Amino acid sequence: MLNTATNWAKKLWHWLTSMRTALVLLFLLALIAVPGALLPQREISESQVNEYLDANPVMGKIYDKLMLFDVFSSPIFVALLTLLIISLIGCIIPRSIDHYKAYNAKPTRAPKYLHRMPHHAAGEVEMSIDEATARAERTLRKWRVARYEPTDDRAGALSLSAERGYARELANLLFHVAIVALIAIFAYGRMVFYEGQVIVVTNSESEYAVPVEQSREFCNTSPANFDTFRAGPLFDGTGLTPFCFISQDFTAEYLQNGQADSFGSRVSYAESEDMATDPETWEDYTLAVNHPLRIGGDRVYLQGHGFAPQITVTWPDGESRTQMVQYRPTDLTFFLSNGVMRFDPPAGMYPDLGERRQHQLAIEGVFAPTAQWTGPNGDMLQSAFPSMDDPAVSLDVYAGDAGLDTGRPQNFFALDQTLIANGQLERADRIQLAAGEEAQVPTGKKTPDGEDEVVTVRFDGAAEYANYQISRDPTQFWALVATTVMLASLVGSLLIKRRRIWVRFTPAGDGTTRVELAGLARTDRAGWGSEFDDVVDAILRGRGEKDEDSEDSEDIDSYEADDQYDDDDEDDVEEWH
Repeated sequence: MLNTATNWAKKLWHWLTSMRTALVLLFLLALIAVPGALLPQREISESQVNEYLDANPVMGKIYDKLMLFDVFSSPIFVALLTLLIISLIGCIIPRSIDHYKAYNAKPTRAPKYLHRMPHHAAGEVEMSIDEATARAERTLRKWRVARYEPTDDRAGALSLSAERGYARELANLLFHVAIVALIAIFAYGRMVFYEGQVIVVTNSESEYAVPVEQSREFCNTSPANFDTFRAGPLFDGTGLTPFCFISQDFTAEYLQNGQADSFGSRVSYAESEDMATDPETWEDYTLAVNHPLRIGGDRVYLQGHGFAPQITVTWPDGESRTQMVQYRPTDLTFFLSNGVMRFDPPAGMYPDLGERRQHQLAIEGVFAPTAQWTGPNGDMLQSAFPSMDDPAVSLDVYAGDAGLDTGRPQNFFALDQTLIANGQLERADRIQLAAGEEAQVPTGKKTPDGEDEVVTVRFDGAAEYANYQISRDPTQFWALVATTVMLASLVGSLLIKRRRIWVRFTPAGDGTTRVELAGLARTDRAGWGSEFDDVVDAILRGRGEKDEDSEDSEDIDSYEADDQYDDDDEDDVEEWH
């Protein structure tokens, strides 16, 4: 029973560490990764996943059950990746041992019949055996050479065995080691990384831009400061790199068709103790696409931008409230955007809390940086250009309980439709405003004096906001090192070839020596034939000694270990060919 289990374990291990299994695992990983590239992933953007589910309610549920929105964290992907690592390690260890033994062993003895080798040459030289041997050793000085006396030679003659290309197998092993290291580095990186995004409303160069009175500063001191934040399971939130930056402005240039030509954002930043100094003394930097700001291992990217309209609501008693809230672009070319604002009436107007809740306002609408009015009545707002050349809004004003005091989180860009469905919010009016315009809106409610409540809604203009991404991955450098080693070793395994040359010396009388040469390599490509001919010319004809490069080219070794050759068995040499 024990022997049976042992045999099955050996077969399983042999199967797991075979080249065929590794290729199957790689194919399955690539196949599983396809939906991860085509479908939105939760770990990247949960909002996009939710949008996909809303747009595809049937197939979306099926995809969700199959974990196609969480491909790279799914059990099957992790299991396949683990099996691949085990397979690679199970291949690397025995191959490393075999390579070490082969490197320290003497080149194998010459076969008895050299003329059977794929490359063969013979001739006589007018010199003694010692002189011919010395010439051959000088010619093969860059090779690993072993000298076999007649008593050790298969044909009973003095012979030399030379071999090159040991670095090929070493490069192949390093390639596999680098793959394992890269997988391990990526896995560890996902355990300790952090990444967050924050939207900062900033200044704009447009004449319709509203001065930004709210803070334009962001400090990387707590995960709570981010709008969205995700991190690895080993990150406890205390390892943030302390720094602050102030968004000075956002600028963009567009082509005539509306496509962005370039955009950037000027920021002032300080780190560690310098955060307490005067912001006027902070360092300046201009963020641009693919030009992040690097601070202490963290990278600050300019991820995107949009617009934040400013709305002012004035109540009958003359008190007003102003809000500037970022809108979400629904058209990433011309930046038609939508959003919502919620207003509480002045505290003095409605002392009773319940009555005050019934007089809240919710304004949901559409913003266009360059207005274009379409539709049968010319009241449908579209955007004609992404820059803020002629801003306008189309707003639906609701009155009632906007849910400000419920304590429940609400969508930042859309109203809770249940509030409208159950009658807590009622639409009062729809208005269209250009920058600087205002409109009188009857809310359908009564003032404390018993009069119809009419509020004034004014569109002051808009500011631009920039979306910044702050990320840190401490394994980036080691990933670069592993990738460099992997590519370099791959090139080495492709360019280096393993080859052997045997030279046998036989006395021919009258002070001459018969020299017989044979060569063997995996392939005759990449100049191996000419290399052998050069060695023959140098040894037989004395036409100069080959000054070779360190290695020449050949196909990469297979995933399996190289064939081993027994010095005592000539058939191994022929089998190697």
